[in-house]
Amino acid sequence: MNRQTILVTGGAGFIGSHLVETLLARGDRVVAIDNFDSFYDPEVKRRNLASAAARSNFILVDGDIRNDDDLTAAFSAARYDAVVHLAARAGVRPSIAEPELYDSVNVLGTTKILKNVRKNDIRVLIFGSSSSVYGSTSQIPFSEDDPADRPSSPYASTKRASELACYAFHELYGTAVTCLRFFTVYGPRQRPEMAIHRFTRLLSGGQEITIFGDGTARRDFTYVDDIVNGIVRSLDRALDQRPHYRIYNLGTTATTAINELAQMIAEALGVPLRVRYQQSQPGDVPITFADISRAQAELDYRPSFPLFDGLKSFVAWFQASGGASSNTQTGSA
Repeated sequence: MNRQTILVTGGAGFIGSHLVETLLARGDRVVAIDNFDSFYDPEVKRRNLASAAARSNFILVDGDIRNDDDLTAAFSAARYDAVVHLAARAGVRPSIAEPELYDSVNVLGTTKILKNVRKNDIRVLIFGSSSSVYGSTSQIPFSEDDPADRPSSPYASTKRASELACYAFHELYGTAVTCLRFFTVYGPRQRPEMAIHRFTRLLSGGQEITIFGDGTARRDFTYVDDIVNGIVRSLDRALDQRPHYRIYNLGTTATTAINELAQMIAEALGVPLRVRYQQSQPGDVPITFADISRAQAELDYRPSFPLFDGLKSFVAWFQASGGASSNTQTGSA
């Protein structure tokens, strides 16, 4: 495939910065837009792009996807073959406290991205969605054919609303749209409020961790390199084929209890596990579990990182970076 010019929204974030590096390394030209908000330390996100910033085929636009002037700057920086839209306000529990903010960033922001994709005649859009759209009532394992109409949090509802907006956009204009439902992504640069990062930070400092519920809730933890591989494969498929609307789960088909996860992290750190249990939190679901048969068949998506190997990689990054942030917001596993 010829090298492409790609706009990545949220390009300084956890997944976004890894995707940017992968696209640059294969020779694509990349423009990233990020507003470096204060959900966690903006300097952490700027460091995420340190290697990309040195590349001649990279441009960074410091801007907000809700701001028309910022979007004009981003969309006029190049002629794009595709947009990968990852910018979002993340986190299940924080969305319960700030539903208006989540609606503004995730729904209005996505609408504005769609408007600019149409205005600039861009033929491919990849949208970063979430396994949270399945809620707690979907059949196990979660299939893309599930109606996903009972979300358990404002965050989940904004992601599902954005998927539907993407579908309407595809129906109206014929743009190739792919929605990717990410399952509990972890790895170097993971957001500091997420369970793996939070547990690692506390245990490495000799502190106890808090597990909400009894620790038997299970998650389909997916290493960031596998997620980026899925994004790139979906991008290349969309660029090569006729316009379509597709949804893919990007997970591993393996689930791990939070108690097991905590023990693995303590083992990777070489420290004792100290746990305090608290009542389950609103918005939490008992399990996430991806059926990835569609992604395997159509994208040749093959996740290759076992959880313990991925955790060792995360711990090595955490220790080398000195602990990326002291942010202790309550997030989700």
